[in-house]
Amino acid sequence: MKIDFVSDIACPWCAVGLNALELALTRVAPDITATLHFQPFELNPQMGPEGQDIVEHITQKYGISPAQVAVNTENIRQRGAEVGFTFGIGKRSRTWNTFNAHRLLHWA
Repeated sequence: MKIDFVSDIACPWCAVGLNALELALTRVAPDITATLHFQPFELNPQMGPEGQDIVEHITQKYGISPAQVAVNTENIRQRGAEVGFTFGIGKRSRTWNTFNAHRLLHWA
């Protein structure tokens, strides 16, 4: 079975989704061989190479408060833990345009 997984490498929910998919495949269909084909998606193609403060970016993009960003960040951390993924959220303060990262993955 071929599965196209469309994601941005900087998207935490994509990491959660990938781990959840891999867990589901091993639990529900251990005899099925699945081939994952990663498709690039840029969450922020308009972002400049200098990036942006991550809390500032999320509040502007989604129209939420810094407190809501903190709640969402904790939700991401908890959901990641449920599927076996440990986030280093909070250790970085910026987000960047991921175009070049997607290009590197394509060339790898």
